[in-house]
Amino acid sequence: MASRACCARRLAAGDRVLMPGVWDALSVKLAAEAGFSTVFLSGYCVSATQLGLPDVGYLTQAEMAAVARRVCGVEPATAVVVDADTGYGNPLNVVRTVELWEQAGAAGLFLEDQVWPKRCGHLAGKQVVPRTEWLANLRASFDHRTDLHVTARTDARAAVGLHEALERARMARDCGVDALFIEAPESIGELEAVASALPGITLVANMVETGRTPLLTPSELGELGFTLIVSPLSALFAMVKAIRGALATLRDTGTLRDHLDGLVSFEDLGRILELDRHLRVGETYPS
Repeated sequence: MASRACCARRLAAGDRVLMPGVWDALSVKLAAEAGFSTVFLSGYCVSATQLGLPDVGYLTQAEMAAVARRVCGVEPATAVVVDADTGYGNPLNVVRTVELWEQAGAAGLFLEDQVWPKRCGHLAGKQVVPRTEWLANLRASFDHRTDLHVTARTDARAAVGLHEALERARMARDCGVDALFIEAPESIGELEAVASALPGITLVANMVETGRTPLLTPSELGELGFTLIVSPLSALFAMVKAIRGALATLRDTGTLRDHLDGLVSFEDLGRILELDRHLRVGETYPS
């Protein structure tokens, strides 16, 4: 609860926040170790790691809620913003999503306007629901939250055009959301247009390596007017490449004994998992 409230205060104050994407308890621990105080539980990452499936609508509300329950309390000082996709239905479903996310301990959620089944924001072929349907879901989310930070995400840039995306964002702002996220601007000029059209509210930039939006640093984005920055797939991309390489070496040579510099040690992973603390707790209760 403390981390959730702290995150909301930082976002409301317009402080610059960089959130890496996570997908399980270990990735949250590693993000905290790296010094991140806020992370993003990404639907893309969860679908890939938990289901082995692409982010095209397979992941359900219950599956995402179960992962959120496992990860939100792992690092008490780390706030977790949890992807909510479209809210998984109508306003009643959105209310249930808000309840589940708050029960899990989430600091915030992202709620988008795609037609279900949705797609990853940097894929082609997206469609968006009518404005009124999305706005009703947004109102349901912040009418029934306790202290969740609500980000309104629109995918209208790719589905319709930048003008429609900006108009939807203005309407969401006027509804009272906490932050606005126009997905997948395709140039620095479009990022500048977004910031110019939407003053006075927290703006989200989504930095996807090899995606549609130019990759900028938090400082560069801050100069443009974006203060909530998501890097949702960086760690996942790095993990997949590292595992693929290690397994290829293991397959070819039968051992990684000549490649230990590419691995964490048994002891280091134990430290990350706080093995000594758990052993001390066990020793308190001898049988």
